[in-house]
Amino acid sequence: MERKGKENRRNTSAKKIAYASILTSLSMIFSYVESLFPISIGIPGMKIGLANLVVLTGLYFLKPGEVFCISMGRILITAFLFGNMSSLIYSLAGGIFSFLIMRLCILMRKFTMTGVSIAGAAVHNIAQCVVAALVVQESKILFYLPVLLLCGAMSGLLIGLIGKRCLPFLSVPFSQNGKSKDKSLSE
Repeated sequence: MERKGKENRRNTSAKKIAYASILTSLSMIFSYVESLFPISIGIPGMKIGLANLVVLTGLYFLKPGEVFCISMGRILITAFLFGNMSSLIYSLAGGIFSFLIMRLCILMRKFTMTGVSIAGAAVHNIAQCVVAALVVQESKILFYLPVLLLCGAMSGLLIGLIGKRCLPFLSVPFSQNGKSKDKSLSE
């Protein structure tokens, strides 16, 4: 009996690792596809943030720690494959703080998925702008923040609307509260 329990836990761990790997890969693909079609509207660094779709929707059916690992895994791997040390620093700052604010917004239960996405996008831009000001040691870079916040609100709105449409169709064996519908995953 004890052997079966250990085997179930190993299968559960393997399934969770597989789901996390698939979602990390999906967010990396979204990042890569987005880099192929840069938005050129005169705002340097402006992106829609397609990879954040995975993080946003994941927060509604996975455990927060799992989503955080997916987000950090995507940031680290993408920076090492396609970026550099400065892109890693900016991405980590934006990713960590946007994850925290989105989680907080969900816990407060006062925001729709779109509102959570907009808050995450805004905090992502604030964190990156503050890091940029610290790196270049110039506070004037913060004057760029209102433009970034406006663009972030628009991209957050778009990602939130897409996430809201996608969430009902996600066919993963998890319920809304992060608990598994599959008994072997919940052990």
